[in-house]
Amino acid sequence: MSAAHGEQVRIVEEHVEEGRSMHWWGMIFFIASEALIFANLIAAFLYLEIRGGQTGTPWLLPNGEHLDFWYPLVNTVILVASSFTLFPVKRNIRRGNWQGVAVWIGISIFLGAAFLGGQVYEYLNLILNDKFSLATGAFGSGFFTLTGFHGLHVTIGIIFLLIVLIRALRGHFSEKKHFAIEAAEMYWHFVDIVWIFVFSTVYLLPQLLVAPK
Repeated sequence: MSAAHGEQVRIVEEHVEEGRSMHWWGMIFFIASEALIFANLIAAFLYLEIRGGQTGTPWLLPNGEHLDFWYPLVNTVILVASSFTLFPVKRNIRRGNWQGVAVWIGISIFLGAAFLGGQVYEYLNLILNDKFSLATGAFGSGFFTLTGFHGLHVTIGIIFLLIVLIRALRGHFSEKKHFAIEAAEMYWHFVDIVWIFVFSTVYLLPQLLVAPK
């Protein structure tokens, strides 16, 4: 092989390494499809509540009050924090510190589980104390469908992170081959970002636009 040809091969190989893999693009397309589903659910929620506003009952519980704002805000901080605790994972992968990788993923799993526990507590409080359920008109169906669908995605994300955590502890990854961890991070960040939009739509927007009875 000539020196010139060898140089061309080396350049091509470097270009391939620097580019995104098909797995990465596949994950992007998957996340994009999920984002469209959430966008449609949020749009449907807004539409139903605008229609509800025409009958005089928008975004309000049966007792005429808003949904509690501060407790979901704390839960939001917990979920967003779970994304930040994944940032050190890449640094530990580069160092080959798989125990550190497992620790940070485990912290994110714990915070995600705490978020789910908070959501369950909120649901029980709304159903038992505020008499607000899936059957409570358009607001009830929209609220529980949208937030419940997101809760399902958080559950899937926790399972995803748990799988890569176990695999990391078993030595299934290396500094160069760890796409499953990257995919789990991408999915988890997506779930967290989506929640910010859901929180803003369900909890924040009514506080700004609708006065309680």
